[in-house]
Amino acid sequence: MHPLNGHSAIVTGAAQGLGYAIAMAYARAGLRQVLLDVQAQRLHQVAAAVRALGAECLPLVVDLSDAAATGAAVAQGLAQYGPPRVLVHNAALLRERSLLEIDLAGWQMEVNIILQAAFILSQAVWQPMIDAGGGSIVYLSSGSGIKGFLKEVAYCPAKHGQEGLMKVLALEGEPFNIAVNSITPGAPINTPMSASNYPPELKERWIDPERLTPAFVHLAQLSAADGITGQRLNAWELSQQLTGAGPG
Repeated sequence: MHPLNGHSAIVTGAAQGLGYAIAMAYARAGLRQVLLDVQAQRLHQVAAAVRALGAECLPLVVDLSDAAATGAAVAQGLAQYGPPRVLVHNAALLRERSLLEIDLAGWQMEVNIILQAAFILSQAVWQPMIDAGGGSIVYLSSGSGIKGFLKEVAYCPAKHGQEGLMKVLALEGEPFNIAVNSITPGAPINTPMSASNYPPELKERWIDPERLTPAFVHLAQLSAADGITGQRLNAWELSQQLTGAGPG
């Protein structure tokens, strides 16, 4: 396990929801952060909150569906803070449409934010992590990463692809002490995307994303040598184990 204070992190989708909660937890852990999101005003508000906790951050407004913009943003982040201890690719877009309702541009936008960005970001941090002696890469997954859902014609294949990328990179990263895992919330969480897509019965029992953050702090401390890599983890269960809290 690696100490976090003084190291850096890259977090996508940091402007709201789970990404915001992770950014706050990482700030409290002493990580410098590169925060990526397309929502400029919200992102700068998050950056102000991170700095108020005494942590450094670099907020970068970027459309993660744009390959060139994504590459430029992560390069800027690496130039600012060097090799990250952890990369958390949390950003995603879900717009429920059937095959007859979605067009190619809409399909590509969802897939690119989830899967293309995962590839670009991971490739950018790979050699820096090797040079630093290891690191941790975390992809946000969900039930859509292992089974199908109606009207998730783009989101579901993208999440499945991200799971496959995780498995391959975990094998490639092990000799270099790079841990690569995916993690699903494991419980309904109160986020803007959830508010748009959850049925009423899930909204009745959703929880604050902050309750999942112990898992992300733990994963930031890992390298492949710690024995947790190539796994699909459950953030709710892991957070409960780490804090010794009950299920309520």
